[in-house]
Amino acid sequence: GGMAYITDINHAMLQAGRGRRDLQRIAGRLSWCVANAESLPFDDPIADFVTIAFGLRNVTDRQAALNEAYRILKPGGRFLCLEFSHVQNRPLARLYQSWSFNVLPLMGQVIAGDEDSYRYLAESIRTFPAKEALADMFAQAGFAQIRLRSLSAGIACIHSGWKLD
Repeated sequence: GGMAYITDINHAMLQAGRGRRDLQRIAGRLSWCVANAESLPFDDPIADFVTIAFGLRNVTDRQAALNEAYRILKPGGRFLCLEFSHVQNRPLARLYQSWSFNVLPLMGQVIAGDEDSYRYLAESIRTFPAKEALADMFAQAGFAQIRLRSLSAGIACIHSGWKLD
C-alpha cells in the first residue's frame, strides 16, 4: 500500500542522512525518527531549530505541521522552511510553468521511467500557497519576526520565523 511505500522512502532517506560524512563528527548527538509532521512524537518544547526542505508541499494539513514546529521549539527557537515558490516575473513564470508541465515530466519519463511523479511535482508546486499566504500561516501558528527570502528569481523561498516566548 501507499503508506508502506512512503515509510520505505522515509527510511531510505534516513539511511542516506546517517551515511553523510559531514554529520559523522556529531553522529553521537543525533537521533533519527520517521514521524508525521502534523503530529510529532516529541514533548514540547525540545528543539532550538526546526527545519523542513521541500517537504511542506507534501503535507496534507500544512497549518497543523506549522503548529507542531512551533510547539516543539524552545523559546528563542527558529523555524526555517525551504520550499518551491511562485516565480514573480511574468515572462519567466510562463516559461517556468511550461517547462514544469511539459519538459519536466518528459525528462522524468526518459531518465527515471517515471512521468507521473514529475507531473505531481509540477502540480504540487503550482498549487502550493503563495509566499505571502504561507507567511500568514506562520503568523497563525504563533511565529514572530517572519522573514521571506526569495531564491532563483522566486523559484524557491526560505521562510523563517522565531518563537519568542
